[in-house]
Amino acid sequence: MNERQLNDIGPDNSLLLVDDDEPFVKRLARAMEKRGFAVETAETVAAGRAMAEVRPPAYAVIDLRLEDGNGLDVVETIRERRPDSRVVVLTGYGAIATAVAAVKIGATDYLSKPADANDVTAALLASDDEMPPPPENPMSADRVRWEHIQRVYELCDRNVSETARRLNMHRRTLQRILAKRSPR
Repeated sequence: MNERQLNDIGPDNSLLLVDDDEPFVKRLARAMEKRGFAVETAETVAAGRAMAEVRPPAYAVIDLRLEDGNGLDVVETIRERRPDSRVVVLTGYGAIATAVAAVKIGATDYLSKPADANDVTAALLASDDEMPPPPENPMSADRVRWEHIQRVYELCDRNVSETARRLNMHRRTLQRILAKRSPR
């Protein structure tokens, strides 16, 4: 982390991370603590909203889709309690409509998963008039497609036939894709 980023955090360095992917949120929490943030984590919309009500954070990183609902509900709670908070929404679904909804509700930025701590820090600390730099190593189109297929497959409880139906794809084609390793 450079000296500019340390100075940009400010006196209130509270950061709320809300994500139901436990290994991811633990890694990100450790990385953000090393960057000077005071991190609190939650794994559900309910827990995130409760924390935001009691101690509205200066910064927040919130997953869009959580097991018990929509992460945008947490963004709204933070905005009500602390309008100056900088909020980044993370999602495995990089759709324009959800990005627009997140920004309208008050998110500062919108990042597709997997985002690393450098991307998150840059998005949190970017000034309003500057765009954060593009990612150093963006995912390839093949990787984005593979990630989307894996996510839908998991949401369908690993049911190949249901996943193929939802993706409008032949079942055997899906089986071949699932049998391969993830692209780089």
